[in-house]
Amino acid sequence: MLSVSNLSVQFGKRILFDDVNTTFTQGNCYGIIGANGAGKSTFLKILSGDFDPTSGHIYLEPGKRMSVLNQNHNMFDANTVLETVLIGNKILYAIKTEMDALYADYSDDKVDRIGELQVQFEEMNGWNADASAASLLSNLGIPEEFHYTLMADLDGKLKVRVLLAQALFGNPDVLIMDEPTNDLDFETITWLENFLANYENTVIVVSHDRHFLDSVCTHISDIDFSKINHYSGNYTFWYESSQLAAKQRAQQNKKAEEKKAELEEFIRRFSANVAKSKQATSRKKMIDKLNLDEIRPSSRRYPAIIFDTEREAGDQILHVENLSASIDGEILFKNVDLNMAKGDKIVVFSKDSRATTAFYEILNKNMSADSGTFDWGITTNQSYLPNDNHSFFENDLSLVDWLRQWVKTEEERDEVYVRGFLGKMIFSGEEALKTARVLSGGEKVRCMLSRMMMLRANVLMLDEPTNHLDLESITAFNNSLKNFKGSILFTTHDHEFAQTVGNRVLEITPKGFIDRYMTFDEYLDNDGVQELRKKMYS
Repeated sequence: MLSVSNLSVQFGKRILFDDVNTTFTQGNCYGIIGANGAGKSTFLKILSGDFDPTSGHIYLEPGKRMSVLNQNHNMFDANTVLETVLIGNKILYAIKTEMDALYADYSDDKVDRIGELQVQFEEMNGWNADASAASLLSNLGIPEEFHYTLMADLDGKLKVRVLLAQALFGNPDVLIMDEPTNDLDFETITWLENFLANYENTVIVVSHDRHFLDSVCTHISDIDFSKINHYSGNYTFWYESSQLAAKQRAQQNKKAEEKKAELEEFIRRFSANVAKSKQATSRKKMIDKLNLDEIRPSSRRYPAIIFDTEREAGDQILHVENLSASIDGEILFKNVDLNMAKGDKIVVFSKDSRATTAFYEILNKNMSADSGTFDWGITTNQSYLPNDNHSFFENDLSLVDWLRQWVKTEEERDEVYVRGFLGKMIFSGEEALKTARVLSGGEKVRCMLSRMMMLRANVLMLDEPTNHLDLESITAFNNSLKNFKGSILFTTHDHEFAQTVGNRVLEITPKGFIDRYMTFDEYLDNDGVQELRKKMYS
């Protein structure tokens, strides 16, 4: 379907890709993964023709159509929403545009050309194009009343959904998407997962959403050492098998047959879990054939995120009564009650991200509530990872001095100790002397996590903690929170994070709240809860 031959990309002395040869075949979904800076987005741009490699070429089978999720959100501002989706199939749209122009300036000498175009239009199912585009838009949460609105008049989050509909429109043979779940809610992501899991053509996707990669991918394409290798299975299979392979490599004395038996048992167990999961339909049966020889250790570095507590909290963690908040007269949430107990790991959830952020800001006394009270248990100490961490980095301190602000003992103040701490968070050598002001988004979050670890709180509050993090950091962070002995309030767009960490869901809305001791998936799948949610937002 799509092949890459002798591909090399070099920026100055830095080699991004070196003589890459690979093929993407029909019916498979490839999740492109790699450390930050490995070249994931660059590779997608090369495949789509938006970036020229230093050498090598891309070959798409003749007659096949490629579609790419557009990253320029303002490109179609002059078009209506429905038109923007139709443009996704360039050939069909060109035929339609020419037919419309011929009809607008009709004369007898144009009849033959109109006839030719109509035949082509019919063969491409053009007469149903508007209905298909409208259906896609509705499934992606764009109601009919917006279909004839100009793109310029839509807010950014709706534009993202229209561009996603554009990429999916017309059943392209090769579909290329860079971070397609950004700015989508959980319901829309679930719809997209199901759509792609049953999609019969080739999909190539970059995503930091592990649940999404697990739901749609038949293969993981790993960018490592300037090469790209395909591995059968989804992200979790790749991650767990590479970890197992790394552990086995370290076990020098273990016999080869014992290692092989361990790998075979791992594959058998993993295949059984996939077969009985709710994803196991059509293409979701992604692990029909897992190859033992494919399993190799990865060169990835995972940060050592470990949250210890200074002391154990008592039974009473947080009591919230009748809490309400608004912005400029618009109600964000109203009359929220919460009695948080020891060991609760609560997913704080809302359709409006401003509501969850306001909730945390109130609990941290950075914002006043309209009404209500809250009390922290006397044995608690809290640390908070805000959505906007900008104010923490408006200085020229080195990372060593920046982190020293939160040390608790003289031993921790020592430069060797602080550098060792930063090294575990993948700030090694000279990187520990960077100034706070110049850090990237992901580096800032890793610094904020280092600060939280230093504070050793028994209650963590996390507002969209996975924003800006790479897959390695998200995975390590997720595993750490699963093992954390204290209590957590957290908000996330990462489905896997919500499902595997949370044991309770608190949804805050303009008409009240819903509080359930359930996993996140149980919450989303519960008919009674969904009925209640509709009333809360109506």
